[in-house]
Amino acid sequence: MRRPADAATPAARYARRRPRLVVMVKAPRPGRVKTRLGAGIGMVPAAWWMRHQLRALLPRLRDPRWDLVLAVAPDAATGARDWPAHLPRLPQGTGDLGARMGRVLRTAPAGPLCIIGADIPGVTRAHIARAFRALGHAAAVLGPAPDGGYWLIGLARTAATPATLFDGVRWSSPHARADTEASLPGARIAHVDRLADVDEAADLPRHA
Repeated sequence: MRRPADAATPAARYARRRPRLVVMVKAPRPGRVKTRLGAGIGMVPAAWWMRHQLRALLPRLRDPRWDLVLAVAPDAATGARDWPAHLPRLPQGTGDLGARMGRVLRTAPAGPLCIIGADIPGVTRAHIARAFRALGHAAAVLGPAPDGGYWLIGLARTAATPATLFDGVRWSSPHARADTEASLPGARIAHVDRLADVDEAADLPRHA
């Protein structure tokens, strides 16, 4: 006799949960986005770079294997015309980067979830697919960046997101990745491809 849908095993229920890729974005306005880059090349060119980057990045990351969602800052820009109309959007809310990413991880529908920033020119669907595959055997996954941070964080979310996640992380420092790993004590953490983001003017030549 066929088992009722709600009698499926936990493993089977997990297998049906659809992966979700969340891209953290800021409205591309001069003086409000990529200000460290803007300090070197000017705020208007920095905002233009971000707008161009978004136009190239978002279509490249669409894939039938996962849902693509934008987490938007400021919250009031969720309905702006800067974003593709077909993509779901949610507000990032208040707080530092850890508070905002933690909110996404705790409130999203069940299933594996990865978060990336919008300023990684080299990221492809293959990089994202490898991160989701890593969550098949690890509780968390990080994509290291050369500066000691990371361009991707993901959780399998087979259990509640730890309350300690992102506690004590020194953002925008060489310690960000190590601090994040320390905020996940006992969790099995996988690492995937090493990619660079664009924070300052000196980062641009690598992606020209």
